[in-house]
Amino acid sequence: MPRGGARNRSGPAPTEGSERSERRGYSLTALPAEGYDGPVPEWPLPAHSHGLPDDAADWLREREQATDARELELWEWAWRTPQACAWSLPSEQWRAQSVARWVRQAVLCERPSAKAADHGQLHRYADQIGLTTAGLREMGWKVAVDELAGRRAHTGKEQEAGPPAAPRARRLRAAGDQ
Repeated sequence: MPRGGARNRSGPAPTEGSERSERRGYSLTALPAEGYDGPVPEWPLPAHSHGLPDDAADWLREREQATDARELELWEWAWRTPQACAWSLPSEQWRAQSVARWVRQAVLCERPSAKAADHGQLHRYADQIGLTTAGLREMGWKVAVDELAGRRAHTGKEQEAGPPAAPRARRLRAAGDQ
């Protein structure tokens, strides 16, 4: 067992905006909340091959094809997340293999026969590619909040709510006042 030294996730996580983090120059890279709209890379992993014999049951081959289709569907979804903006950078393109392994593991975990170890591995992959809160922090990323969209939505709700309520002093009366 290694001794001493900093290890992954040991101690309190750095806090953006704290005095110590500012001294160290620690800041998080903001990822756009609307996600990545660039081209989705080609699927990097080989097709599933379970070594099926030539006389394998048709339902088994259909299941394999459905798995491949689901992988491509999930791959497309993953590349529309905010994290994909970081994965698409030239310095992060090596991470596409990890994203593909996460996709394959996620499809495996959708099966009723998935084991607890499969789900644990899925979580580790999600951390590695920044799809969990801890993974985002570990990568030094944060999803930017679109404050203008929030204000627009809030303004729209106020207009739909109707006239403002009467001031509180006018609504409250003592029991003897009528």
